[in-house]
Amino acid sequence: MNIIVIITDSLRVDHVGCYGSHVKTPNLDRLAAEGTKFLHAYSENLPTMPTRRGWWTGKYHFHEAGWQPFTEEDYLMAEILWDQGFTSAFITDVYHMHKPVYNCGRGFDTTVFVRGQEYDPWIVDPDVKVNPDESTIHRYRGGEGRESNETWRKRIEQYLKNCSVRKTEEDYYVARVARESIRWLEYVTKKQKDKLFLWVDMFDPHEPWDPPAPYNRMYTDPDYNGPDLVDPVPGDVEGYMTPDEVRHTKNLYAGEVTFVDKWVGVLLDRIRDLGLYDNSLIVHSTDHGEPFGEHGYIRKARPRNYEELIHIPWIIRHPEGIGAGKEVDAIVQTVDMLPTVLEAVGIKSDKLTMKFTEPDQSSKSENIFPQDLVTRQKRQVLGGCNLLPLMAGEIESIRDLAFGGHHNREWYARSKEWTYLLPIDGSRPPELYDRKTDPQELNNVINKYPRIATGLELELRRFVDTLQQK
Repeated sequence: MNIIVIITDSLRVDHVGCYGSHVKTPNLDRLAAEGTKFLHAYSENLPTMPTRRGWWTGKYHFHEAGWQPFTEEDYLMAEILWDQGFTSAFITDVYHMHKPVYNCGRGFDTTVFVRGQEYDPWIVDPDVKVNPDESTIHRYRGGEGRESNETWRKRIEQYLKNCSVRKTEEDYYVARVARESIRWLEYVTKKQKDKLFLWVDMFDPHEPWDPPAPYNRMYTDPDYNGPDLVDPVPGDVEGYMTPDEVRHTKNLYAGEVTFVDKWVGVLLDRIRDLGLYDNSLIVHSTDHGEPFGEHGYIRKARPRNYEELIHIPWIIRHPEGIGAGKEVDAIVQTVDMLPTVLEAVGIKSDKLTMKFTEPDQSSKSENIFPQDLVTRQKRQVLGGCNLLPLMAGEIESIRDLAFGGHHNREWYARSKEWTYLLPIDGSRPPELYDRKTDPQELNNVINKYPRIATGLELELRRFVDTLQQK
């Protein structure tokens, strides 16, 4: 069996067709029809890098770690599969993962970084002149922003330099990632078609939201005559963006989603052509959603774990048809990715051990030399759960509550009935939402149901205590 994981960053669950959206995503819809769609999937730790750490380690980190490199004790998905003889590739345009300090290539045989997203310092040639003026800044950012225009001018200048190479649709980043993935598959399948592991990490539909035509006008109001705020400054909406501007920006995002779906489809079609589709566990998901003014702010400007931010789409297609066409109503989390992948290929996740080398503490030598190093094994205790029994219909649930948050800023406890937000940075009081009557989480009812809030906080803190004891 092969493992193929496709990530599309910052994808709101309510912007995927098979989840009931008006946004066209025919390729993801087809994958969901052939696989299992999880209705209550939530990010454990946000944003970009923390979520990926949860995916690759299967461990909860929201209580102790934020945006940081992987540690020496992290035993990553690619390392585990490499140890089991898988041939692997990591192909991405998430430019944060290219930064050397994160060492995101650990365990992969091949890594391909597609450069140029957002403010990635990719094209730095001073002869590439863009010189954004105030009107250009207004077009992309709007108003005076929340920082000096000089700050945003530098960012926009880098962004425009990166965009200067775009001549056709195939030059856009999501297309380049899909094509690089296809290139690797075409090469590697000349030698083998089994025990392949491909992690495709697409930064889109992350901002800036500037898809090519016709996607840039696919969902917009033809009567709108304001600027295309493709990269608005994160923060409060009031006093910065008009309701029409927010609506238009969200429509640009919707066009970006459909554009991304097209290139996911190009990749999936080639996987079919190469004879891999029916011998591969194919997974699609995202790290988090994207706020568009629902709680008064735009983009991921606040560590507030409302529905539009932490509820994510998640689809798994099993090659043996397990869970085909099934909708799973149970609560699942990003930390469930690793144990599910491992169990699918016959690796018992509850017996996972990692080998590591450390100084021999019994050595009398003051200076540690190679002969003073010993290899030991350490058990990696996963917090995530194997989802295959859910897909097969053998069990109905694996947890009653989802836990997560932003390290040292806000934690959350979430059931199908309630959402409890606990700001641990002291920025504001806790919040409680009745999800049955208030699915968008707009009416804080903590004063009406204090006992429920207290109970959820107790469960959350007890859960954190168990994590700290492992």
